[in-house]
Amino acid sequence: MIKHLTVAAVLALGTVSLAPAQDANMSFFITSQNPGNGGDLGGLTGADAHCSSLAEAAGVTGKTWAAYLSDSTQNARDRIGTGPWMNAKGVVVAENLDQLHSEDNNLGKETSLSETGEVINGRGDTPNRHDILTGSGLNGTLEGNACMDWTSSASDGSAMVGHHDRTGGGASPTSWNAAHGSRGCGLEDLRGTGGDGLFYCFETN
Repeated sequence: MIKHLTVAAVLALGTVSLAPAQDANMSFFITSQNPGNGGDLGGLTGADAHCSSLAEAAGVTGKTWAAYLSDSTQNARDRIGTGPWMNAKGVVVAENLDQLHSEDNNLGKETSLSETGEVINGRGDTPNRHDILTGSGLNGTLEGNACMDWTSSASDGSAMVGHHDRTGGGASPTSWNAAHGSRGCGLEDLRGTGGDGLFYCFETN
């Protein structure tokens, strides 16, 4: 009996030790939460810091992260490195920038996970959180004013959002990065249209 318990304990410990090794390869995630002020992310610098903070809290350290966000000085596609990128479960979502911005990417509700490997609520879930902030058009360049370069939480502002679950309404409802503009930049405004002020984070390698 003691031997059986010892083997079980060893196996259990082995299982626990394998998880961080897999997570350490993570190079893409959706933020599990907004920093707290809607579209006012503290600019790109604040958004990048939020990515880094969440990744480190999830146990992934020693990496440089950038938010997939465009503003008047930088385009999202130029900020995130060259790939490949994989989620917290080790699944590759895109090999490079061209694939990421094509219909051939592997982004969707089951693969666009949070930093802890959780599925983000999509259309049909309560609450719906599928609107992901990008400020970008289909090709990853700035579209709109992106909540005044991610410094505004005003209700009369707007930012382009994508649908991480690739479904819903808007001009391009199946787009992960450019489905439609938000109705405002405040957190409650963003929630009112099916979002939660979340955004994509990529390791810049």
